[in-house]
Amino acid sequence: MARRPRSSKLETRTDRLKLAPRQKPHHFTTISPGIALGYRRGKDRNAWVVRVADGKGGNWLKNLPSIPDDHEDANGESVLTFWQAQDAARKLARGTVESGRPVSVAEALADYERDLRARGGLTGNVSRVRHHLPPSLATKPVAMLTSRELQRWRDGLVEMKPATVNRTTHILKAACNLAARHDARITNANAWRIGLASLRDSHRARNVILTDEQVRALIEAAYADDPAFGLLTETAATTGARPSQLVKLEVGDLQADRGDPRVMMPSSRKGHAGKRVERKPVPITPALALRLRQAAGGRDASAPLLLRADGKPWSATSADHRLPFARAVACAALKPSVTFYALRHSSIVRQILAGTPLRVVAVAHDTSTMMIERTYSRHISDHADAVLRKGLLDTAQPAAGNVVTLSGRRS
Repeated sequence: MARRPRSSKLETRTDRLKLAPRQKPHHFTTISPGIALGYRRGKDRNAWVVRVADGKGGNWLKNLPSIPDDHEDANGESVLTFWQAQDAARKLARGTVESGRPVSVAEALADYERDLRARGGLTGNVSRVRHHLPPSLATKPVAMLTSRELQRWRDGLVEMKPATVNRTTHILKAACNLAARHDARITNANAWRIGLASLRDSHRARNVILTDEQVRALIEAAYADDPAFGLLTETAATTGARPSQLVKLEVGDLQADRGDPRVMMPSSRKGHAGKRVERKPVPITPALALRLRQAAGGRDASAPLLLRADGKPWSATSADHRLPFARAVACAALKPSVTFYALRHSSIVRQILAGTPLRVVAVAHDTSTMMIERTYSRHISDHADAVLRKGLLDTAQPAAGNVVTLSGRRS
């Protein structure tokens, strides 16, 4: 049976009601290593308060959901004596999450990762948060988070671009929101709503747009480095698809036996998890169709279309295309800032400058016209300039010899 420490100030309701009302709890009594029980005397409601050491030199406080037996008889559930509160405090501090212990930030991320996996989301996004999360935050209960400490953490991600910071903080906010939905005691949602507010100017376009000659040089360098990677690169450059879409292409998605070959490109998981994956036709060149058909061989229709040289599928989560792409960029004498996504950006701009309606460009690239207008507005303006120039009024005075007198009028 657990030891039951005594406290002359907290054992009886008579002694407790003599204490002065204040925000700071009265008379913390150590009931187990690292666990203490105190009492908060409030104006409208009194409470048992648990203080638990976090193992890092600090501690966290939490009110027990049950009230003291100050004005009601104890029932062991909603109303507790000092002795019953000791048992409840130990259960809160050291029990399982399901039995009442407040979930920590690390546990909230693990729960969110499982939720993403069940709904078909990208679990790799959680790894990004874990990589940048300090132990002091990871071990802290979600219910004890404050807006100031979360803002300090967000502002400390100075090495990232604003858009990357926002993507990272959005994952942590989603994990905390999920924890709050499962635990009514977590009522501090303002902490991450305010502390992890999105940074401004995160949508400022910094996309690298390549010329057709540069894209061809990249494809050639990729094939020279690894034929399997060359095929992945050529498919990306031709379709403008994201890596997460390319790795989901199946042999059955290739429609090469037709005059206008195409692939049925699966939609990405960008956006909310659980998003329905749809396949939409995207045109490809006959030459690429032939190479893809040769690579598919006689494999089953549900098998991955694009494979690495070792016969394994490419992975969007592990980003195993980055190193070979960096080698191809260096071989093509391009700037190191060129990433695999430059192929997608270049494909979109190429279609815009070709006069393809934005709605068609958006559908083919699995995005929206709003995002295209926001991200590629400068290139849209360049195209609009060329189109509008055809209809400009020429206000220059015509030469005297070119003046034509209209019939019925005198000059």
